[in-house]
Amino acid sequence: MVDVVTSIDIRKPIALVATFASNPDNATKWYANIKSAEWKTPKPLHVGSLIAFTAHFLGKKLAYTYEILELSGNKFVMRTAEGPFPMETTYEWEKLDDYRRHTKTTPETDVATAAMTALFSIP
Repeated sequence: MVDVVTSIDIRKPIALVATFASNPDNATKWYANIKSAEWKTPKPLHVGSLIAFTAHFLGKKLAYTYEILELSGNKFVMRTAEGPFPMETTYEWEKLDDYRRHTKTTPETDVATAAMTALFSIP
C-alpha cells in the first residue's frame, strides 16, 4: 500500500472548505483528473452513500465507486466499493491559528492540491 499525504493552508473557514470538498457534485470543479461523479444512492451525502467516479490518470480511463465511510465536520473518508484497485481517500481539516489547513490522502494528490490552492486562495 502506498500512502501519499499532502496539505495546504487555506484562508477560509473550515466549514466552507469541508462542505465544498466533500460534495461529490464539486469534484470536477477542483480535481482535474475527475471527469464525472454520479450518485448511486439518494442525496444528501451520508455514511454509506455510493458515488461512481470516472477519472483519467496517466492516459488511462478509470471507473470506480466510492463508499462514504466517515463524514464529520473535520473528516471525510471514502473507500472503493468497486474499481480496478483498492483506494481509500481521507480528507481532514484542522484550525491553525487564523488559517485553515486541508489535508488530503490519496494516490493522486499533486493536481488536486494545486486546484484546491487555486480555488481557495482567492481573497
